[in-house]
Amino acid sequence: MTLDADWAERWIRRTADAVADRRDELTELDREIGDGDHGENLVRGFRAVVAKLDARRAEVDGSGAGGPEAPPRLVGDVLKLTATTLMSTVGGASGPLYGTAFLRAAKVTGHETIDTRGIVAMLESALDGITARGKAEPGEKTMVDAWTPAVEAAERAAGEGDEADALRAAAAAADAGSTATIPLVATKGRASYLGERSAGHEDPGARSTALLLAAAVDALGEEPA
Repeated sequence: MTLDADWAERWIRRTADAVADRRDELTELDREIGDGDHGENLVRGFRAVVAKLDARRAEVDGSGAGGPEAPPRLVGDVLKLTATTLMSTVGGASGPLYGTAFLRAAKVTGHETIDTRGIVAMLESALDGITARGKAEPGEKTMVDAWTPAVEAAERAAGEGDEADALRAAAAAADAGSTATIPLVATKGRASYLGERSAGHEDPGARSTALLLAAAVDALGEEPA
């Protein structure tokens, strides 16, 4: 198993599939406590990223630049392209938040491959970007409530297992963290306007975070692109 740029690309493509498949669910979650556009925004954003990945692949294939003398592709290259595309195409809060997450992650993954320590650094940097941009803390019913346990779980797993273990632990923790937002009262973002009425609803950003990290695990089992 190698976590390289091909894996990163598969991860983003699987994320695009996942948010498309769950668009109605994400939209309904956001309609209950937000603007109702989270699903549509993410589908549009990740489709745009996939289109750019396709265009880049076609350009490389057509120019022969993928030969043995081509510069190595870095994990961070894929994450940076994802970041800039999401920032320019996704409206609402999710574009800047996810864009900043991927941009911060790209800065610590400028390597041909990443190991368990690289996974932890990538997830920590993504979380740092989200908290810096959104000024949210755990317990405020935001995507931070999925990202924080994901980072903590990856750190624990990285000391005991391999890259797959770290990613699986992060994805499972994000899923549990997302579910745990249901009884919380939102104190950040648009959902906070509802006060106590926000309790009983799952945070859409936390759910999309869980989908994104599950896609990173799914990408491990796919054939190289």
